[in-house]
Amino acid sequence: MRILHASLFFSVKHAGGTVDLIYKLARAQSARGHDVCVYTGDFRLDAAYAASLRGARVRAFRSWLNFGFYLMPGLVLAARKELRRFDIIHLHCYRSFQNVVLHYFAKRRGIPFVMDSHGSLPKFVRKRRLKALFDLLVGRRILRDAARCIGETELGVNEYLEAGVAKDKVVLIPPPFPVEDFRTLPQPGQFRARFGIGDRRLVMFLGRIHWIKGLDFLVEGFADLAKPRDDVLLAVVGPDDGYRTALEQIIEREGLAAKVRFTGFLGGEDKLAALVDADVVVQTSRYEQGAWAPFEAVLCGTPIVVSRNSGAGEDVKRIDAGYLVDFGDRAELRDTLAYVLDHPDEARQKARTAKAYIEANLSMANRIRDYEVLYEECVAERRRDGRRGWRS
Repeated sequence: MRILHASLFFSVKHAGGTVDLIYKLARAQSARGHDVCVYTGDFRLDAAYAASLRGARVRAFRSWLNFGFYLMPGLVLAARKELRRFDIIHLHCYRSFQNVVLHYFAKRRGIPFVMDSHGSLPKFVRKRRLKALFDLLVGRRILRDAARCIGETELGVNEYLEAGVAKDKVVLIPPPFPVEDFRTLPQPGQFRARFGIGDRRLVMFLGRIHWIKGLDFLVEGFADLAKPRDDVLLAVVGPDDGYRTALEQIIEREGLAAKVRFTGFLGGEDKLAALVDADVVVQTSRYEQGAWAPFEAVLCGTPIVVSRNSGAGEDVKRIDAGYLVDFGDRAELRDTLAYVLDHPDEARQKARTAKAYIEANLSMANRIRDYEVLYEECVAERRRDGRRGWRS
């Protein structure tokens, strides 16, 4: 099958787990004999990362007016000339110039596409009026014309339904995990030695430093844990996405400057070394579509604490992979962190059990067929239609 993925960015450092999933999905599909191409923009492009994608082609278009919409004039020409060669288009994330262009030409060429919003559908985070305008002008048509809309959790499925997508067009496909990347782990102690952590109990956040990630809540809960004890340290592992200055002010206010480390972005073996050395990895997001970073920690055998009110919390609860807290409840977060740190055998056994489940049920090898079946259904429906229109 000839598959086109469309991703606004192609850098894990800049765009996080969504790009990592696209990369590994394209890699796995190519390994199964499919002809796979990724259209993306050159804004903060990780060229080495793109070049390392074995078997698939990455085509990066020049991005203009990089204020959040990222215009790509070259994409218009490419779509006009090349789109007809693909059997299926997989659009990633919802509101983008890229999706407007590909939707237009896919409809003209009669090529089915699937929408995979990765949690980008809600309007509550930033630029609500612009998002509402996008939805009014073109977004609703993109959702209407999609052959299927992919939700990664029940939360994601409900977001499509609330946006007016017909129930029979929404499918639940939990994202698969590249468990093979976690089979050989670094020796413990490397991250601790590099950042001078010693034998202190290590609480870790892995991800972008962004308001949506709930780092203010994490720091406040950690402060309640750390003030009466000197054996704990918080490591914030990830790139700044506009919130570090505000977070540092909270750290200073709580008197935690000596108990917090910022490492910047860590990838590959460096990221694995961090996860291996952590005593607990915490994701207290205000909103999170799925438990990508927490499950990476679990695959390293590390316990996790996740906010209950999110898609990530849904994932964790479903397989009992870790511990849940209500967002904003400082006392519950403090007590949960203390419990995990003070009961390491129980916490790590929970992580080991969840790791075995992920390896057996959520690996890329076990779940890649879900995407193939979905694509095949969409292509078959188009052929059965016998016309260039769309089911709606």
